[in-house]
This record gives sequence, structure tokens and C-alpha cells, in this order.
Amino acid sequence: MEKVQHAEQFDVKKGYSVKQTLKFLIPSIIGVLLFLVPLSVDGTVTIGLGVMADALQGATADYIPMFITIVIVLSAVASVWIKVAPNNTAKNSSFLTALLDVSPIWLVLRIIGAVFAVLTLTELGPEVVRSGLTGGTVLFDLGPVLMVWFLFACLFMPLLLQFGLMDFIGTLVRKVMAPLFKLPGRSSIDALASWMGSGTVGVLLTTQQYESGYYTKREAAVVATNFSIASIAFSLVIARFLNIDHLFVQFYATVVVCGIVAAVVCPRIPPLSLKKDTYYAPVGKQIDEEVPEGISTLQWGFQKAVEKAEEVKSYKSVVRSGVQNVIDIWFSLIPLVMALGTIALMVAEFTPIFDYLSYPFVPFLQLLQIPEAQAAAPAMLVGFADMFLPAVVGSGIESELTRFVIGVMSLSQLIYMSEIGILLIKSKIPLSVVQLFVIFIQRTVITLPIAAIMAHVLFF
Repeated sequence: MEKVQHAEQFDVKKGYSVKQTLKFLIPSIIGVLLFLVPLSVDGTVTIGLGVMADALQGATADYIPMFITIVIVLSAVASVWIKVAPNNTAKNSSFLTALLDVSPIWLVLRIIGAVFAVLTLTELGPEVVRSGLTGGTVLFDLGPVLMVWFLFACLFMPLLLQFGLMDFIGTLVRKVMAPLFKLPGRSSIDALASWMGSGTVGVLLTTQQYESGYYTKREAAVVATNFSIASIAFSLVIARFLNIDHLFVQFYATVVVCGIVAAVVCPRIPPLSLKKDTYYAPVGKQIDEEVPEGISTLQWGFQKAVEKAEEVKSYKSVVRSGVQNVIDIWFSLIPLVMALGTIALMVAEFTPIFDYLSYPFVPFLQLLQIPEAQAAAPAMLVGFADMFLPAVVGSGIESELTRFVIGVMSLSQLIYMSEIGILLIKSKIPLSVVQLFVIFIQRTVITLPIAAIMAHVLFF
């Protein structure tokens, strides 16, 4: 009797119309096919979203750096204009105000990003800015990937978020995610979207979930810094660059083990353990994955999913929201990537800072019996600037075991300022640059012994 009353308290429903059910199922299935189902295209593992992104990037390869530069310059000019022009019409739009009326520090970074983009595109100015190792990497390599991935991710992400899929899966896997990672079940979708597609897509998902009231500050910080794993496709690129692709299964298995261990440990130590379990204040708590007594987990998850889908009253509003998200990312994030990404790469490539900081890792690597420890040490830290840099540093190392460990570390550290770090700093998730660096070091210290032991014992 008590169980029945408990179920009735939660307004458990017995059935749904075909229309209600299809409103949940059809968009969710399309979202799964686009974001979560792996595809093999020309020998490379990707997802439906990746196929579209690669096709657009290939078709616009000759023009996209110029388009990126135009967007960054427009972002800087419009942000200055809204500051200095009194009573301009843009201030009557809440969207344009939020997009352009930014704080002084973000305004300065947008201007710096515009200067860097113009210098790099025109090949003018100092080599340290426009070099293929710095500004050239950001504008010609990283920028196009982010531009097209964010275009499709923002347009299609509502299929994952607004039609009940997160609510359905979250209810089903909560009993695994909660005790193991101290997270709600829906965080598993973030991890899958990263794994199959892109780490930036995972961070974008996490950011939107936090700002919509589905993650607390602590949960959002944990998911963003521990579950935004590199995609299988990018992992294969790293393996090939380091000439260890013949060991890819062993390589990726080591990455997975390192990632799981770090995701268990890091949320239980500061700074992540000190984050408050409070929700984003403007929206408050919007999540409920608790299953009432007297009802199955599957039935409750289905009910929550259908109820979520029923909240969508207009598909036009979903499309409008997606387009606004694209514009927000392009005008807000891409200039910061150009500015901070270039600066981070300048520090990594043209200063000895990372060499000095990496000295403590030399005896650590020697203790783990990693050959060429002196040459490998900078690769343990330079990944904070960009995920690909450890592979660049390690490519010239003779020892295959050392290259294997460096590759694993570059994918296990997760946090790098040229992309993930900037996206997190721009978001409402309460993480500072210092905290990100501390978490980066924690992940390095936790995963390095695991990578070394697995390499020694199982593969070499």
C-alpha cells in the first residue's frame, strides 16, 4: 500500500498517445544516429555529425580561414561599437546585448583575436604570431574544425537535450553513475558524445545542461573536466602521428582505463570536491532521476522522457534557439580560441617555460622506467596548451614505449587551453584557469603510472 501511494504521489501515468510517444522517439533516434552511433568512413571511425562536418569543411577549405577572420573581426568591431555608441539599436535586443556587450577583459581578448587572425591570414607582422606552429595552427587547422563542428552540434543538439533522451537514459543509468562518479545518469550522454564525436561537443552539452538546471556546479565541473574525452577518430590521428597505430587497440584500451580511474579519483579531491552542489541560480533545479517505489525504472524513464518532449511547443523555437547558439559560439568562442590559443602556443613553442616546469617529471619518469625521460618530460606538461603538442614533442623520440606513454597522456589529460579550457572559461561553470591547471596536473599524476605500468606489463 505504501509503495502505491508513493507512486501516486509522483503522478505515474499508465499510457501515452502515439503522437506523444513519437514526439519523444523520432527526434531522440535521429539524435542518437547523429551523435552516438559510430560509422566507418574511409577507414576512419566517426559519427553522422562528423560526416557532415567533414563534408562542409572539405567543400569550404579554401575559404573558411577568411570567413573565420571576418567573423572574429566583426565580433571585435561590433563589441566596441555597442560599448561606445549610445542608444544603438542592438541594445534593444537581449540576444545582441548578451552577445556583444561583454566585460572589458573579453572585449580586449576579442580585439587581440581579431589582430592575430588578420596578421595570420595576411602573413604580416611578427613570425611568432603567424607561424604555422602558433597562429597558423589555430586559424588554418583548429579554427575550421571548431567552426563546422559547432555549426552542426548547436543546430542538432536539441535532439539530444529537448526531446527526452537525456531524461530517459539518465534514469536508466543513474544507479551506475551516482555511486561510481557521483554524477547523474544523464552525464553518460556527455561522455558518449565526446567519445564518438568530439570533446568540445561534450563540453558544449555539459555547459547547456548546467545552464538549464540539470547539473549542479560540482557535477558540471566534474563532467566537463573528466568526461570530455577525445574522440576515437582523434585518438587514431595521435597514434598515427606517433607511429604507434599498429598498437591502436592496446593504446586506446590504456586511454580508457586511465580515463576511468581519473574520473573516479578526481571528483573526490579538491578542487572538484569543494565545488558546491547548488544549481545555476537563474533557473534552479530542473532534474529528477529518482525512481518512485511501485514503478519500474524503464517505465519511469519513459514517462520523464515523454513529459520532457511535451514541453516543446514549437519546432520553430527549437530551430531559432539552435541558430542563436551557433552565432553565440562563433562570435564569442572563436575569437577567444584565436587569442588565447595563439598565446598558449607561443608560450609553448617559443619560450622555455614548459621545459622548466617539466623538470620535476624527469625523476618521476625515470622511476617509472620510461626511456629518454629527459626528452619526454616536456610532453607531460605542454598538453595544457594544446592536446596535439605532446605528440609533436614526442614524435622525434626513438623509444616506442615512450611514444606510447606520451600519446596516452595527451589523451588522458583532457584539459587544454587552445580549445576545451577556453570553452570552460567562457561558460558559466565555475572553473578558473588556476583550477583547470591543478586538475590537469592531478590527471597527469594519476594517469601516468597507470599508462607506464600497462605499457611495461602488457604491451612491451
